Amino acid sequence: MTRIDDTFARLKAEGKKAFVAYVMAGDPDYETSLAVVKALPKAGVDIIELGLPFTDPMADGPTIQLAGQRALEAGMTLDKTLAIARALRVEDDTTPIVMMGYYNPIYSRGVDTFLVQAKEAGIDGLIIVDLPPEEDDELCIPAQKAGLNFIRLATPTTDDARLPKVLQNTSGFVYYVSITGITGAAAAEAGDVAPEVARIKAATDLPVIVGFGIRTPDAAEQIAAVADGCVVGSAIVSEIAAGKSVDEVADFVKGLADGAHRA
Repeated sequence: MTRIDDTFARLKAEGKKAFVAYVMAGDPDYETSLAVVKALPKAGVDIIELGLPFTDPMADGPTIQLAGQRALEAGMTLDKTLAIARALRVEDDTTPIVMMGYYNPIYSRGVDTFLVQAKEAGIDGLIIVDLPPEEDDELCIPAQKAGLNFIRLATPTTDDARLPKVLQNTSGFVYYVSITGITGAAAAEAGDVAPEVARIKAATDLPVIVGFGIRTPDAAEQIAAVADGCVVGSAIVSEIAAGKSVDEVADFVKGLADGAHRA
């Protein structure tokens, strides 16, 4: 059982849906980013998605692309991303941290070395968007053996023929991408999402969390109501990009978390 498994078990017992918040590590700088991450659990975040900055983030829209650029320009690295997780663990040993990013920095570090470092830092799961199931031996299987969940994305174009392949080595939860396209591109609609979530849940016992296109507390409530929870990323990153204080960002996140928890 990972922290992710424990969190979903607790939420289920409480009759609550999960709220997952994404932030880019190192945006706009290390210290501010660390302060935001530390504020997230207190704002009601159940799972933290920590973005690993990368130079070619093909699944991300402009908001998160720019966040990655700001982080890299401020000197953010894989080691500093792991340091943020390690620093959170000093005061919070229960909130799961999922590292979300691309394979190149991990490949460059070396899979075995990375997994040891990630586990030591307190990372609980990985979402690596450019590694398809056909490449599971590359990172997915070693990560699971190391005790980390490997979380896979399903999308509106994941048909019934493809879905079993996507699910076969997934653990922790399934991340359903509510729209076709990049992050921050359009609004998620509960009416469109509900039948897709039901289709995925018919094929797996894992929780299904919905992300992309959720920007308001009402939207978080509506989407969480038809799934096991929701993810908000671009809307939070936009608050950071606008220069809001850590407290202001935390207040914004709390509104979203409250919305999801009302579902």
